[in-house]
Amino acid sequence: MINWKRVSEIFEDFGEDGFAEVTDLFVLEAEEALERLVQAETPERMRAEFHFLKGAALTLGFDDIAEICATGEQLAEADQDCRAEKSQVIEQLPRTCAAFLEQWRSRVAVGSAK
Repeated sequence: MINWKRVSEIFEDFGEDGFAEVTDLFVLEAEEALERLVQAETPERMRAEFHFLKGAALTLGFDDIAEICATGEQLAEADQDCRAEKSQVIEQLPRTCAAFLEQWRSRVAVGSAK
């Protein structure tokens, strides 16, 4: 789930040009971090990527992704199996980014009108 209220707040803080820069940077960094997560084999590497993705997801209102990453980070920190969370993030983050990029203009416009 995307927290569109959070997205609207960011848009209001940065304006359209700044928001576009923030989102472009987020998508690029998320893709890079996702690739690192795919390649991660040790709990420490997975923990680091979950942590990074959690922060990025929280910043942009990707609440579900942030929650999965928080769980994955905690499991990796405790040296427990976090493969399910890794798989969920690998599957869901690209879909969430695509939905975000497709919908943000109309959602922010709706949110700004309120």
